[in-house]
Amino acid sequence: MRALVWHGKEDIRCDQVSDPEIEDERDAIIKVTSCAICGSDLHLYHNYVPAMLPGDIMGHEMMGEVVEVGRGVNGALKKGDRIVVPFTIICGECDQCKRQNFSVCERTNRKKNLGDKVFGHTTAGLFGYTHLTGGYPGGQAEYLRVPFADATHLKVPD
Repeated sequence: MRALVWHGKEDIRCDQVSDPEIEDERDAIIKVTSCAICGSDLHLYHNYVPAMLPGDIMGHEMMGEVVEVGRGVNGALKKGDRIVVPFTIICGECDQCKRQNFSVCERTNRKKNLGDKVFGHTTAGLFGYTHLTGGYPGGQAEYLRVPFADATHLKVPD
């Protein structure tokens, strides 16, 4: 698939990359239909935020159509659903998610110790936004793996 890939400061290219795959039973794969560009992307473009690596896929705040769901999604999503995927990746089950403090989900940032050192606290995992926030590929791509898809989405009504 094609994706916008970070190669270094002020160097973003449209590259061929591998299609995402289901990695966990709570994952879904979406065909991205739109994705926003905002000031956060410019911070990465200018390398103001550390921990981007060459090959990272940019983009967050996207919409798409579900093309595959993991067996643990339990009916929350089905193939063909149109969804909005927010910047934050949430589990929906930890104490912070239960309090609706989604930006500090306790389970989705795979690199918690890095974020603590830079931000002073742990953040949730974020799509397309450095390895400080989990190193998740972003949505400036044809397809996206959505971890914790049963919690990390908003359905678009018909």
